[in-house]
Parts: sequence; structure tokens; C-alpha cells
Amino acid sequence: MKKYIRIVLITSLSFSCKQKQEKVPEVKPLTIAEKIANAHGFENWKHVASINFTFNVDRDSSHFERTWTWEPKTNNVIAISKNDTISYNRTKMDSTLTKTDSGFINDKYWLLVPFQLIWDEGLSISESKKEIAPISKIEMNKITLTYSKKGGYTPGDAYDIYYGDDFLIKEWIFREGNSNKPSMITTFENYQDFSGIKIALDHKKTEANWNLNFTNIKISLDQN
Repeated sequence: MKKYIRIVLITSLSFSCKQKQEKVPEVKPLTIAEKIANAHGFENWKHVASINFTFNVDRDSSHFERTWTWEPKTNNVIAISKNDTISYNRTKMDSTLTKTDSGFINDKYWLLVPFQLIWDEGLSISESKKEIAPISKIEMNKITLTYSKKGGYTPGDAYDIYYGDDFLIKEWIFREGNSNKPSMITTFENYQDFSGIKIALDHKKTEANWNLNFTNIKISLDQN
């Protein structure tokens, strides 16, 4: 009888251990979007309380700029241009703020496009493949982002993103309305680290004296 009880106990313990092993959650491999976002510091974004930046476009002797302060946790935005300062919350908008907010979305997209791969809805991302990048003529990894034709300020647009083996974005092609013809091709260069967030400060074209760039970047982190 004792021998029987001992066998039952051993069997029960073995079964219990198997159950515990089976309950261990499966770790899913990261997607390409997650790898790109993480390479640019996405895991640190949860600590960001506010971000300030100035969006600039320099073309020959002309200069355009607008400055933003964004609190991502509250969605409070302050827009500062040459003639005006506007404060608003993106959850409580009306039609008078559409033009201002579309500017914010555009400028934020250029600044944080690696994170938009995670944030954006209505976005399909292709499988990665090797292809010659349009500006450097170097073979890189390429994915294509295609946006839904519904919603957003520029529905149906597509972006061909070229990135290195370090998953940092190096170049991209913007195709308005998913046209076969490129609407704009620029670099992503002069990366700098801001509180663990890697941002490309310069975006240049090859055929023009043109540079879309960011200045006055400041990231404030939560205190706790």
C-alpha cells in the first residue's frame, strides 16, 4: 500500500510540473515594426512627459519653421508660429483647429516615424526585402507602409522605408495616394540621442538645396 501511495505521489508531482511548464507564456518574436521602433528607443517613450521641437524647412535662401510642445500622456499641444501661439487638446478639437492639427501630425510624423509604425491604425506593412536605396545606391532592407483610404489627413498614402541591419531608418520614399511615382525622396541622417530616443535631425534631397530638419529638441521625463 505504501509503495502504491508513493507511486501516486510521484505521478501527481510529475503531472503538476508538466502543467506548470505548459502555462509558461510563449514569447513571440518581434515584428519588423517593433524592431525598428525599439532601435530608435521606443521602449523609453513610456517615460516621456513632454517633447519640444522646431520643424524647419530650408530651401536655398528661404526658411520656414514652426515650434511644438506636446504632452503625449494628456495630448495637450502648443503650436508656436511666427504670428501666433495656439494651445489645444487633441481629444477636444473643433473644425477651427484642423489646419493647426494637420501641421502637428505632419511634423510629428517626420520626427517620430519609427514609432508611428506601432501607433498608427489602418496601416499595413509589407514583408522586409533587400533593395538598392534610392539616394545612397547601397543595398538595404526595405519595407512598404500603406495607409487605409479612410481616415487621417492624407488617406491612402504609401512610404517605402529603407533601413540598415541596425534597424535605423536611412532613407525613404513618400508616394502620395500610393502612386507608383515618388512624390518625395529624402535621407534620414545626423541621428542624435534625446533621453534614450534616437532622432534623425536632417532629411535631405539629392537634387536640390533642401533640408527638412529639427532643432530645439527637448524631452522631459516623468519624475516617478
